[in-house]
Amino acid sequence: MDMNRRDRGKWRRAALAVLLTAGTLTAAAPGARADGARTETPVQSTSPVTGVTETTVRVKLPLPDSAGPRPAACDWLSYLRYRSADGPAASADADRILIAQPGILEGAGAFDSVARNTVTKATRQGLHIEFWALDRRSNCLEDRTGIASGDQHTAVDYYYRGKQVGGRTFAGFAGNAQLGWMAKLGIEQTVRDQYDLLTAELPAQTQRKRKVLCGGHSLGGVITGYFAVADFDGNRATTADAGYNQCAGYFALDTTVSTSLADLGGSIPGDTNLPDTGLGHDVVQAGLDSGVLPRTLSAPVLLNPETMTLLGIAGLGALDDLDGEADLPRYLPSNLNIETTNRFLFAKDTAAFLTGTPAVKDFRLTNGAVLGALLDDNSVPLAFLQTSVGFFDGGPIADKSFPVANGDDGAPGLHGTAYKAIPDRPRGPLYTWRNYDRVGAADDPGHRSADGTPFTGPGEEVTDVRQLARSLAEQPLDFTEQYFPTKLVTDIRLATSPQVKKLVVHPGGLKANPVLTVLAGEGLLAGRVPADLHPVVADGYQHLDVLTAAPVQNNGRPEPVSTSLAGFARSPS
Repeated sequence: MDMNRRDRGKWRRAALAVLLTAGTLTAAAPGARADGARTETPVQSTSPVTGVTETTVRVKLPLPDSAGPRPAACDWLSYLRYRSADGPAASADADRILIAQPGILEGAGAFDSVARNTVTKATRQGLHIEFWALDRRSNCLEDRTGIASGDQHTAVDYYYRGKQVGGRTFAGFAGNAQLGWMAKLGIEQTVRDQYDLLTAELPAQTQRKRKVLCGGHSLGGVITGYFAVADFDGNRATTADAGYNQCAGYFALDTTVSTSLADLGGSIPGDTNLPDTGLGHDVVQAGLDSGVLPRTLSAPVLLNPETMTLLGIAGLGALDDLDGEADLPRYLPSNLNIETTNRFLFAKDTAAFLTGTPAVKDFRLTNGAVLGALLDDNSVPLAFLQTSVGFFDGGPIADKSFPVANGDDGAPGLHGTAYKAIPDRPRGPLYTWRNYDRVGAADDPGHRSADGTPFTGPGEEVTDVRQLARSLAEQPLDFTEQYFPTKLVTDIRLATSPQVKKLVVHPGGLKANPVLTVLAGEGLLAGRVPADLHPVVADGYQHLDVLTAAPVQNNGRPEPVSTSLAGFARSPS
């Protein structure tokens, strides 16, 4: 058994390394330009959703010289292109193209499941669509080399111990002083990037207007709103270039298409280093330009480049051997970020957080349980990071009262599933992970909170932990966004300032096209969206589930988000 497990692990690690470097082993895909301004690289996937072709597209669209010095990679825009394997090779020949803006701290890789599910469902309806999952420009700073090795220990050694992989040494996580070019990477540049990418890939405006559906997840809905009202040629009298005339319709995934953050307060935790926007636009901008204010959002708990890298590393372990006992908590080096994150996620109560006892190292956990603890809604209290991937198993479970008491869902960024759980026996049994489709099965002990309330049930579990691991560890573009531009949020929070108001050139653009709004039943906007939007509600879903949910749910019905998107692609209305 152990030898077989090791053999499977070696095979998977070798395969993953090939998958993430497939572009060096395969011919360029159709559409690659001879001038080198565009590349398209095939992506091989182990997804069980077959019949979908995935490629990584990079288009050279440089920032203006005024942006200042930046890495050469940051003059390129990237996206993951998903299409039916039986469909046309050229995007211009597709029946419809969905272009998706990611949410806060989110990268293109997070869309993998919903993109594949949507393309597949549309194909079954006789429609050949494409799904473009965008990476924001700031994702250019990420180094996937350690993850691409396919091995947890190698990845940890690369990112945290200075060891080489393939002759390359990690340059370190970028600091504020290195990110001066990001000081102006706000809403204006973000929507300009989307426009420039669209016009480069689909030069005919009439085609864009007829075929493209513009949308996004979380903050991506607000970015879509600003795109819809933007003017891109500087002349409001000419409207062929207006944002709303690049789209046949809009879609919003646990968000709304708007120009306001009012409904998305929980997507921005209060403990990040977000500047005080009460200072006014000019003062904030001067602070960003000078470096006095931080140019990216971060916090010592799961919200900085160092700790977000752990998500991909944890995904590697679960992808390699979901049920094998994890050694990641013990193999990781000890530093302030990692220690704080571990205490935040694994402390049963305030005393455990303050003393560090028991620590995560004191528990026996499978790789699946480690990943579940990092992202499941019954464990992590940050609502915008929550998925519904199953539940702990293998031993006694206790209520988790740190950092927010069970049932307290009022704190910004700390709401979501009310009842949090944690393994209760350090140095005890091996805690495993019960996948979403095994919750409520005959062998499920049905763990309950201290007040007798079940922690979860089959109707509240929707995402396959194995596929979540695959999206985190297998994608060539990251699931997360390690360097999120501060200016993108401060601009939107300063929406009433003259500097931002001037970007709203065509306010009627918000209602110029049909809109599909799909909400997570337990997500950030649960119960807070006006009924006149007629949203589709995905019951039991958390904020990330709208992107990660399995194609077939525990009730035997098809996944509602991708089903709705495929229907909207057929006939926006």
